[in-house]
Amino acid sequence: MDKLLDCKKFTKESLMELLELASKIKAHPENYTEELKNKVIAVMFFEPSTRTRMSFEAAIQRLGGKMIVTENGKENSSARKGETLEDTIRVLDKYADAIVMRHSRDDAAIAADKVSRVPIINAGSGKAEHPTQALLDVFTIMNKRGSLDGTKLAILGDLKYGRTTHSLLQLISLFDNIEVFGLSKKEFMLPQEYIDYLSSKGIKYTVCESFDDLPRDIDVLYHTRIQSERFEGDFGKEEFIINKAVLDTFTDKAMVLHPLPRNEEISTDIDDDPRAMYFEQAENGMYVRMALLKDILAGK
Repeated sequence: MDKLLDCKKFTKESLMELLELASKIKAHPENYTEELKNKVIAVMFFEPSTRTRMSFEAAIQRLGGKMIVTENGKENSSARKGETLEDTIRVLDKYADAIVMRHSRDDAAIAADKVSRVPIINAGSGKAEHPTQALLDVFTIMNKRGSLDGTKLAILGDLKYGRTTHSLLQLISLFDNIEVFGLSKKEFMLPQEYIDYLSSKGIKYTVCESFDDLPRDIDVLYHTRIQSERFEGDFGKEEFIINKAVLDTFTDKAMVLHPLPRNEEISTDIDDDPRAMYFEQAENGMYVRMALLKDILAGK
């Protein structure tokens, strides 16, 4: 792999190769401490982040690389003075061997790639995609189930503006016998383009109106917070909250995932339930990003 702009380039085979590498790194991280020796990675975030930014920074350092970092690029870079994204990239690519970037523009990664001489890694672009999040999501599902084939996936919350679900659907659609169920307020329903995409892959998408509409043997409950920073107005609080009472209506094999941060959509009363896997999911992000950086910058 020479860069990561979105999830469209993945095949089932290339995705499984990367997930298998992440598994090896997670099992023996001490074997990979010099993979990025003498490499410098620019970490440029124009939007707030905790897990994505810090797991990338941890991944770089654990692989023996070095970083140049801007945490709040919107305020702490020349973007505040009016510099275009393209000009910023034209400068950064002279300082670094790769650029990890988050931006509010849907097309930010593609625009950056057009002018960059070094690999661009999309760490979140507007409401469009978050490919590295989707990688750690499928990695977590695979680790729990042993396989991604036959997954019954429920996506909940903000399916309109939530870029994590948009990327996840593209990766999960590479596998066989997938079923997807969507539960959200009408203002946050999954855009038709993603429903059509699933249909083109032979995957039926079922719109649900309550938790009762979801199969009791669901494999994954993937919740997302309302992305209030991406729209104007107030659509109220989340209606579909996973708490202990709700989770106990599903089987023991169900897992609850969330890209975090959470608000009220997942109750803290399930944090100690073995089906609540969002903190393990966050940990997996570091290993998956280590695998991605190694693949792009140090070869397989």
